[in-house]
Amino acid sequence: MIIHPKTRSFICTTAHPEGCAKQIEKQIDYINAQKKFNGPTNVLVIGASTGYGLASRIAAAFGAGANTLGVFFDRAAEGARTATAGWYNTAAFEAKAKQNGLKSFSIVGDAFSDSIKAKTIELIKAEFGQVDLVVYSLASPRRTHPVTGEIFSSVIKPIGPTYTNKTLNFHSGEVSFTSIEPATDEEIRQTTAVMGGEDWRMWIEQLSEAGVIAKGATTVAYSYVGPEVTQPVYREGTIGKAKNDLENTAIQLNDLLQSQGGRAFVSVNKALVTQSSSAIPVVPLYISALYKVMKEKELHENCIEQMYRLFSERLYGEGTVEVDEKGLIRIDDWEMREDVQAEVMKRWLDLDTDNVNDLADLTGYQQDFYNLFGFRTEGIDYEADVDQNVDIPNLY
Repeated sequence: MIIHPKTRSFICTTAHPEGCAKQIEKQIDYINAQKKFNGPTNVLVIGASTGYGLASRIAAAFGAGANTLGVFFDRAAEGARTATAGWYNTAAFEAKAKQNGLKSFSIVGDAFSDSIKAKTIELIKAEFGQVDLVVYSLASPRRTHPVTGEIFSSVIKPIGPTYTNKTLNFHSGEVSFTSIEPATDEEIRQTTAVMGGEDWRMWIEQLSEAGVIAKGATTVAYSYVGPEVTQPVYREGTIGKAKNDLENTAIQLNDLLQSQGGRAFVSVNKALVTQSSSAIPVVPLYISALYKVMKEKELHENCIEQMYRLFSERLYGEGTVEVDEKGLIRIDDWEMREDVQAEVMKRWLDLDTDNVNDLADLTGYQQDFYNLFGFRTEGIDYEADVDQNVDIPNLY
């Protein structure tokens, strides 16, 4: 079939298999062009099919020669409906890993469930014995609790007064003002249940109890802090409450793993175009302005560049891991540089529909958004007939 992008708000409902494969190839090529690092041997990535989780898997596999197991929730093609981008991404990754003699496996299912945790443990026992790195990179709008059966849904809302600020329709380029009503206590509780640290803790506890976490193992989860302008809807909002819980969980897990010489971290990463970030009001406009400034200063990094720097310089660099006063790894350090933030905020005051292409990188944002789904990828003929049915090797 001939596959074109079909968008609805911040979602693209189609994905292109060859475009996704090309994007994976580009990330692998980047890692292969960098200096190899002494990293993990066997890696479990929970949330492995897109964004930072996928980039983590690629960095570990091709940067350190690690065996990898990825857990994710994606769907195959069905009839005229394409597979999800994460499905195509994983198929391409698995094929490249096999070509390079790397051991890799993938599990599709609800990572919040006990059944997927049990399945993962059995596969680790059978194929790896133990894992020495666990990456937790789940991004989901809802979660079913594996014990109580309660279904939680997350919301993106401020806590306190109504929040009003500029936002961007990144499809049309229109800059407008949006207002978001504050969250209720119940919405805060549910968002924390979805995006906080409870499930990460459950994973590490069950892996540990099963004896599949190696001595000296590392676990890392990902977070974001961001600038003052996004604080009310992000760090001081419902998502921020969840991230605080995630970061507190890292302290608990560090205590758990320390007896075996292990460690737990939260890495605060740079703002990038993802399906999750595209859904947050105000954030797409901020990212567009940030891209413009960081590219002008030659500081811009994408997912794979961020993860290579995290793995090679921080988690597996020389000496102790550098953290801030809260114990967080700050791989967002270039984004949060004073000169970068000052310039972004200066432009923010003037940004409107007429000048968005001058003061912000709208084109770059749009390019990255479509790249997420395999579109607007150099070297791909989007008028050619392609087979939307793609199998994932080593799928469990």
